[in-house]
Amino acid sequence: MSHAISHRFDTFISTKEHRRFIEFANAVRAHRYIGLCYGPAGVGKTLSARRYADCHRIGDLSPAWKDAKPADAKIYAALARSRTLFYTPTIGLSPSALRSNLRIALQDAVERMNKIRRGRRIIDIELIIVDEVERLSAPALECLRDLFDQGDIGLMLVGMPGMEKRMARYPQLYSRVGFAHHYRPLQGDELSFVLTRHWRKLGLNLDTADFSDTQAIASIARITGGNFRLLHRLFVQIERILKINDLTFITDEVVNAARSTLVIGAT
Repeated sequence: MSHAISHRFDTFISTKEHRRFIEFANAVRAHRYIGLCYGPAGVGKTLSARRYADCHRIGDLSPAWKDAKPADAKIYAALARSRTLFYTPTIGLSPSALRSNLRIALQDAVERMNKIRRGRRIIDIELIIVDEVERLSAPALECLRDLFDQGDIGLMLVGMPGMEKRMARYPQLYSRVGFAHHYRPLQGDELSFVLTRHWRKLGLNLDTADFSDTQAIASIARITGGNFRLLHRLFVQIERILKINDLTFITDEVVNAARSTLVIGAT
């Protein structure tokens, strides 16, 4: 079954990289190819994939159909439009367990997508997104290839940089790869856009003409390298420091104090 991502990392901002991901996913889904999406940890691959599959909404559904809320219908409709299954394998999963888990997950997904169809044509899955594919052994990858060959379905494999080189070692699988997408960290204007959102979330205004703000931006860019998850973690600490010290602006000193509380390696 797919794993729920922690709410701590479920902050979503629609970025240019996310829009590129949507275009990539649409191409894999439309042409029924295998697609590879790779990028460093924390850049937003999983958030984009979950958003594309609309599985971030599943937790808002009523626990039982008899207790359904009016809002549930909109969620089921969104799931029906996505026609996508997002799946995260457990570590060390055997091929037989992978096949069984995917079969159950597909059945559950199809049931949710058709919940409000009322006898109309059954909607089926058109794209499977497998996250953290580096967890899978060679036999498990072969199981995915077999699943792909048996059905008219697109398959996206999401993982860390280098996965594309690993896949090249499996000719039968790699020959079916039609698209590859390198998911990159935030930079330039896009990083400024995301930082502006973070400033506003704290009730502050980011002024690039102000030296203190510009200095803080430079420190944040250096510390995070444009990593989406690390930005979120850093701003959690920035907010805490602002409250403790009763401050109403973000300075270079605040940023570095926040950075000192995080375990992020050398910067």
